[in-house]
Amino acid sequence: MISYEPFWNTLKNRKMSQNQLVEDYDISKSLLQRMREQQSITLHSIQVLCNILECSSADIVLVTFDEKAKKNTEL
Repeated sequence: MISYEPFWNTLKNRKMSQNQLVEDYDISKSLLQRMREQQSITLHSIQVLCNILECSSADIVLVTFDEKAKKNTEL
C-alpha cells in the first residue's frame, strides 16, 4: 500500500500550502490530486517534491506491506 500521509504532514510542518506548490514551483494540480487519491506518482515527482521541501523520500511517501497484494502478484 502507498500512503502520501507523510507528504501532507511535511507540507504542513514546512508551513507551505498546496497553492504555493502550484504557483511558486509549477507542481501540477493533477499530481496533488493523484496523491490525495493515493494513486501512484513517478519517482521523478517524488524527487522534485523532496528538493522543494528539502526532505527525504520517507517524508513524502510511505510504502507498507500488503499480504493480499503479494498473493495477487505471485506467479
